[in-house]
This record gives sequence, C-alpha cells and structure tokens, in this order.
Amino acid sequence: MTENCGVSHCTLPGKQRPGTVGYPYDGVQSRIDAANDEIQVTSPGLMLGYYKEPEQTRQAFTDDGWLRTGDKGVLDEEAGCASAVASRTCSRQQGQVRHAGAIEDKLVMHSAVEACCVTGANLGQPLGIVMLNIEAARGLRTRPSGRRSRRRWRHLGAINAMLDPHERLDCLVIVTQPWTVESG
Repeated sequence: MTENCGVSHCTLPGKQRPGTVGYPYDGVQSRIDAANDEIQVTSPGLMLGYYKEPEQTRQAFTDDGWLRTGDKGVLDEEAGCASAVASRTCSRQQGQVRHAGAIEDKLVMHSAVEACCVTGANLGQPLGIVMLNIEAARGLRTRPSGRRSRRRWRHLGAINAMLDPHERLDCLVIVTQPWTVESG
C-alpha cells in the first residue's frame, strides 16, 4: 500500500511460511482487529493523511493510530512466528478462514499463468483471476471463439482436488491484458 510506503511484510530466505505474506519489516507492527479479522499496521513509514481529505484520513486509521489495511488475515503463532501474517485476500465461511495466498501459490505454478489473484469476500465460494503470460494469451486469441483449453480446466480441477470444500475455486476468470497501472 502507498499509505504505508509499500513497507509492511516480506518473506525471508530460509524462513518462508507458505500461505503467509511473511514477517513484518523492522519497525513495523501488525495486529488483527478481532471484530473483523482486518490486518492493521503501524510504523514510522505510515502516511500522515490524504491530501485535503480529513474524513478519508480519519476512516483510514483506528482511534489509536493504526492503519486499516482493509485486508483480512490471521497471525501465525506457531514456532514463535507471532508476526507472520496470512495473505491479504481471505474470507470466512462456515467458521473457517480460507487463505488466498496458499491457493494463489498453487495457481501460479501453471506455465501459462503470469499472475493471479484469489478473492472470496462476500462470495459463497472463492474465485481465481488469472493473468496469462504473453505466449498463452496469444494462443488463446488465435483459438476459435468458444473453444476452451482443457489443460487450464484440468489445472483448476487439480487445484480444487488439493483444497477443502470451502476453499475450492468456483471458477477461473482468465485475463489476457497485462495488469499495469496504465490498464487500470
């Protein structure tokens, strides 16, 4: 987030925690708001506020000065790693939290996938948004309309076979346009 100068958590060589966004950088503290599982952070790198937007600034921070990220997660208490934070895109269903990062890690293993995002907030089942790499996007554009790649659908089936029922992806949305600032 630009609101915290892009500095929050990172994975470290030899200390990877699958399904997490890693450990806080030095000087960054994180916590989970018990009311809504939101990840909140504080650090010297936080913005002072939005330019000429005092109400938006007030909404961005808790009363005690922590930045509301809008991201959901959990803290990993295992092995003394109380500061490892689960991936940003999470949702609750049937009392269980599903972590998008672990699912994204599996999705991106397909050779055609350049980037992906799993979302599930306010949905009955999560879905995956997959940006194809250049070669795969070209191949998709040259196929006759309506023809689907069985290989990609097999990948979705293989991913879902590794997941609990509440984590299974309802569908994959395939995007051929690169995710850039210019494309929005």
